Amino acid sequence: MSTAPFGRAQLRLALTAPRPAHGLTSEWRLIGGVRTHTRRSADPGTGAPPVVLVHGLAVSHRYLTPLALALAPTHQVYVPDLPGFGLSERPRGAYDVRQHAEHLAAWLAAYRLPPVCLLGHSFGAEVAAALAATHPAAVRALVLAGSTSDPAARSRRAQFGRWLVDTLRESPWQAPVLTRDLWDARPWRVLATLSHSVRNTIETDLVRITAPTMVIGGERDPVAPAVWRDQMTRLVPDARLVVVPGAAHNVATTAPTAVADAIRHLLALDPALTDR
Repeated sequence: MSTAPFGRAQLRLALTAPRPAHGLTSEWRLIGGVRTHTRRSADPGTGAPPVVLVHGLAVSHRYLTPLALALAPTHQVYVPDLPGFGLSERPRGAYDVRQHAEHLAAWLAAYRLPPVCLLGHSFGAEVAAALAATHPAAVRALVLAGSTSDPAARSRRAQFGRWLVDTLRESPWQAPVLTRDLWDARPWRVLATLSHSVRNTIETDLVRITAPTMVIGGERDPVAPAVWRDQMTRLVPDARLVVVPGAAHNVATTAPTAVADAIRHLLALDPALTDR
């Protein structure tokens, strides 16, 4: 498994919403009083479980577009924008991890989805872990990609420092996506959400997860480094670890085929996961 360049074509696709593009469409639903945007693909009719992608801090559905397209031939894919991010409505305050998890649980109920394969990236992995721990019946399989926040760097200063290192390892074509997402969220919300992130002890959720779980990350990820990935894998019962060579933190963006293949492999390991 290897990385692929995030270039001009991928940038155009990432910034397309709400216009339809390559089978992806946008819609809004009122969830818990918040008008929530979702980017979704068509049902390919394979019977495979739907996949829900949860974005990280300061970003949105946009940077997960490459992964959504990589999964779309075999899975119906949903990429909601969390409250305050992307094209979703901006509530007055910044949600913490628990509030985002409960909002996502309400979103799943509104869409009447069967138990899903849930992928969370970065801060989104914290939200996904909280949802899997508190609403186990909603999650058929769990993928934690580049999860924050490593206990060895659980402060805003440390996380920001690691993020600065990561920017030197990522494709510069991602910068316009980040700029647009930061503008949509507003800097104050990003900082407030980062504060919530570093106060969240994800370990208490990891040990409660019962769904088949994969921890995946980029080999060169400074935000979720190898020691932290290994620790997470040990904490989640029977979790599997996948490391994508050459990738940095935004592994779902720069290595979408590798991540999609790893998800399909996770689902194939348990026949019950493919019976939907």
